[in-house]
Amino acid sequence: MLRVYVLMSKDSGMDTLELLQKNLGELEKRGCMGKKMKEQVGTINSIWQYPVKSMGGLKVAQAILTNDGLLGDRCFALMDQSGDKVASAKLPKKWGRLLNLQASFVESPKEDKQRTVVRITSTDGLDVLSTDENVDDMLSTFLDRPVTLTSSRPDTVSLERLDPLDPDGNILDIGELMLKNKFADYADVHLLTYSTLNKFAEYSPSVQFDERRFRPNLVVDTGLGASGFIENGWVGKTIVIGDSVRLKITDPTPRCSIPTLSNGLLPRDAQVLSTIVEHNRLEVPLLDNKVLPCAGVYGFVIQGGIVYSGDLVWIES
Repeated sequence: MLRVYVLMSKDSGMDTLELLQKNLGELEKRGCMGKKMKEQVGTINSIWQYPVKSMGGLKVAQAILTNDGLLGDRCFALMDQSGDKVASAKLPKKWGRLLNLQASFVESPKEDKQRTVVRITSTDGLDVLSTDENVDDMLSTFLDRPVTLTSSRPDTVSLERLDPLDPDGNILDIGELMLKNKFADYADVHLLTYSTLNKFAEYSPSVQFDERRFRPNLVVDTGLGASGFIENGWVGKTIVIGDSVRLKITDPTPRCSIPTLSNGLLPRDAQVLSTIVEHNRLEVPLLDNKVLPCAGVYGFVIQGGIVYSGDLVWIES
């Protein structure tokens, strides 16, 4: 605690309030006031970019965080040619095969570059660039329905999500929650900790709680001494990463059926979601505090910068 003692002189001609204001002003000039306390909670272990919505991502050593989120993340999507619907594996019967496609950048995305080229491949021989004339035809054939690859998000979109808790298979439209300048579902950044993955693995040891199932942007290693669903406690707080990046954590991340699906690297496993449902159901502010199965948290950029693998992560208070 900072204590300021005001010493008055009979000859000073200044009253107590004036002296206090003068002393506080000097402390502010010296940087002694307004500093917030930080508690270290881990390090950045993995950074993931997903160039095309619902396709496989890229693990990178560093990434640029702008006011729009992670540069290059979900900057492309497939649109169903039958309407304004964004193709998403959240509706697995229709779009589950998207997870078996891998998207990568031909060149690393840059803030001043207007056009980014993406390569899309599959294990069974598909290999196409976003600039190829036949890209839509090739992707439509792979998915067995007509689609258009685009980097221009329409003003109004529909995004269908299968409700994982509804036995009748109700389909929700969450298009209104999507970011306005890209194809991310809601927030600039999705964070997940290894302590959460490890905790789920304790409850269901036979299940592979691999980070790739959850499609996070930043995976935080909270250390050997940390356990449990640590990021649940970050909601409403500010995360500081490295030298400059600051994120406001707003919500726990509600889980759909995507973590249960096969993505070409990991097998289908319904027990992934059932474990989350049983052990980590939380109120989600963005969905009117509905109680939902959650893993990880959503964050919005307060201050951007470059995030590096190995960066320290703090909670600001």
